[in-house]
Amino acid sequence: MNNIGRNAAIWVVIVMAVIVVLTAFQPGGSHKAVQQIAYSDFVHDVDQHDVRSVAIRDQNISGVLTNGTSFETYAPPDPSLVPRLTSAGIEVKAQPPQSDESPFLRYVAAYLPILLILGIGFMIFRQMQNGGAGGRGAMGFGKSRAKMMTEQKGRVTFDDVAGVEEAKEELVEIVDFLKNPQKFTKLGGRIPKGVLLTGPPGTGKTLLARSVAGEANVPFFSVSGSDFVEMFVGVGASRVRDMFEQGKKSAPCIIFIDEIDAVGRSRGSGIGGGNDEREQTLNQMLVEMDGFESNEGVILIAATNRPDVLDPALLRPGRFDRQVVVSNPDVDGREKILQVHMKKVPLSSDVDPRIIARGTPGFSGAELANLVNEAALFAARQNARSVTMDHFEEARDKVLMGAERRSMVMTEEEKRSTAYHEAGHALAGYHTPGSVPIHKVTILPRGPALGVTFFLPEKDDISYKRQRCMADLVVSVGGRIAEDVIYGHDQVSAGAAGDIQSLTKLARNMVMRFGMSDRIGMIDCADLRMVSPETHHQIDEEVRRLSDTAYEQCRQLILSHLDELHRITDALMEYETITGEEVGKIIRGEPLNRDEETHSYNGRRPSVPSSGAPAGGLPVPQPG
Repeated sequence: MNNIGRNAAIWVVIVMAVIVVLTAFQPGGSHKAVQQIAYSDFVHDVDQHDVRSVAIRDQNISGVLTNGTSFETYAPPDPSLVPRLTSAGIEVKAQPPQSDESPFLRYVAAYLPILLILGIGFMIFRQMQNGGAGGRGAMGFGKSRAKMMTEQKGRVTFDDVAGVEEAKEELVEIVDFLKNPQKFTKLGGRIPKGVLLTGPPGTGKTLLARSVAGEANVPFFSVSGSDFVEMFVGVGASRVRDMFEQGKKSAPCIIFIDEIDAVGRSRGSGIGGGNDEREQTLNQMLVEMDGFESNEGVILIAATNRPDVLDPALLRPGRFDRQVVVSNPDVDGREKILQVHMKKVPLSSDVDPRIIARGTPGFSGAELANLVNEAALFAARQNARSVTMDHFEEARDKVLMGAERRSMVMTEEEKRSTAYHEAGHALAGYHTPGSVPIHKVTILPRGPALGVTFFLPEKDDISYKRQRCMADLVVSVGGRIAEDVIYGHDQVSAGAAGDIQSLTKLARNMVMRFGMSDRIGMIDCADLRMVSPETHHQIDEEVRRLSDTAYEQCRQLILSHLDELHRITDALMEYETITGEEVGKIIRGEPLNRDEETHSYNGRRPSVPSSGAPAGGLPVPQPG
């Protein structure tokens, strides 16, 4: 309130001063002494030719005598006055009737536009000098755009971050240092000045950095790497200096730079060599990180999902000398992440986070949060009171495959062709050793696909073996071969485009990166620019050989189990969606025994794949 009152008083003084100045310089603002005379004396002076000029406003007469004296008088109604004045050769001026409005209103009407212009100009000047909000004004380019957060309510702590236990252990001593720096400094220890969080998108790097500040209960400055770089030379370096100055004033604190690769790329790669604005900003950051001591209590945390492009000087000891990898969570981490997000939604008694976690290998924390949100939205659309396992199943299908295209009309022949295609994938996956167990097969159009076959890993895949890669190649061509066998070579559809793309990519990786080609051997050929034309030709031949081998193996498999292909197709035509367990029953010739209490018309339920695989999962889709 004191600042508001002081500013109001300043503005009042400014306005009054402007009015006084403008009034002083107004024409006629300074008047000589005016003599009041009687009307009879005025008539006498007119007859004696002692009047030089007069000004008549209504019945008020003012003028100047020949000796220079100003006078005023009041005239009664006299029609002969003006002829008498003109006949005497006196200059006569007629003025309009005087308005009844107050002088103050006249001043306001005259000077208000000027005051408004001056006020707007003053505010613009103030904003330019102060840099506006967050240092964004025209004169505030050099101000840091870091946003300071000191949350007392809703503060994020380690309890709110799940699935990254190893990363949290790495950061515990950072929290201890911020809370009790003497514990480390008295023994001569030096806390890392910078911590670099690396990992795929959506793994919770920003949330983890906030949790460090929340655990230590210190201010948290957040800024993006792109906020430092502008088209004006020197702005980024100035913002870096200002950011560190803010941090030192609020120490102990956390400074978090998100997507630091926007400003921390290796030098020498930008336009203009070492004079590039981005490189100047990076140089200033390197200097500032060396400039403050560990006992100042300023910890710099940065996050990126591209650590390979960062400048080596940024990663040396004394700067970002500690790297913490925040990878996608394992099954235990996914369960904990789901439990954190499920606290916000009402759950049915049949929801088991462990089953959902085991069924979502490869999901990041952001994807799991989206999964829970989509399940809640499905429940809300159905006016359900709680979120059930069915809703999570539908949400996962939507996240992985896209929304169902219910409005799409397919003829019976198109549906049967799609069913044969997906049955070919399922049959190849079931009979091929090393293949991932089948999770679900559907001919319901979702996203860009008319049908999808899902395969559910029994556990998180850490590495791929040659047998698994070859099995994936065989499964990829199962749909096209099924169409070829049933409809003939000239009647195959373009539905295998995605299969061919995934097959080619995997075969090339096997040859060029995985060393799974006896002809190419243990040579990294990922960069084709470094490969000779002869080797390039050999790579193409090996990719073709792997594709042909998988094609022939899958064709023989489908021809030897043709009756099973027809049975799976018939089941898909009847139910539209079947689970991995039901595929096994169909192949073994067992009845499905579906009932309305456990199965809906399209088989949407928490499914249990074959080979003892858990329900749910990150399927390996084979789009039709």
